[in-house]
Amino acid sequence: MMTIVVKTFDELTNQELYDLLQLRSAVFVVEQDCVYQDLDGKDSKALHVLGLKNDKLVAYTRIFGPGIYFEEASIGRVIVAKDERRHDYGNQIMKASIKAVKDHFNETSIRISAQCYLEKFYTNLGFKAFGDTYLEDGIPHVSMMKE
Repeated sequence: MMTIVVKTFDELTNQELYDLLQLRSAVFVVEQDCVYQDLDGKDSKALHVLGLKNDKLVAYTRIFGPGIYFEEASIGRVIVAKDERRHDYGNQIMKASIKAVKDHFNETSIRISAQCYLEKFYTNLGFKAFGDTYLEDGIPHVSMMKE
């Protein structure tokens, strides 16, 4: 069972911030073998969606209101710990993030920059791909929208 908590940057404890940065680094830098600048100056403008299992961070996203990352509201840094992916936490954290965009920003239009191999995952959540694929930090991505 995963518990979802949504916090502003200032509401995060030092431990929560450390845990989410550690998880992002473990997956996006180490597992995906991608050297990139994760600390992009936008975390302080985001809402952080934490998926906790027995008080341990196992899933995470960050969400933005319109005009901060894209013109539309957005969800990014979608992540599930490698040893927890068999539990459907990806769907749970995304559904909670979509709800949080609606609850906090009163928005239903959401734009994401999705890794291409996850296009079907996001399509099943109601997102539609548009435009050409592109490289972001050396990984193929596609823009997707949910209305």
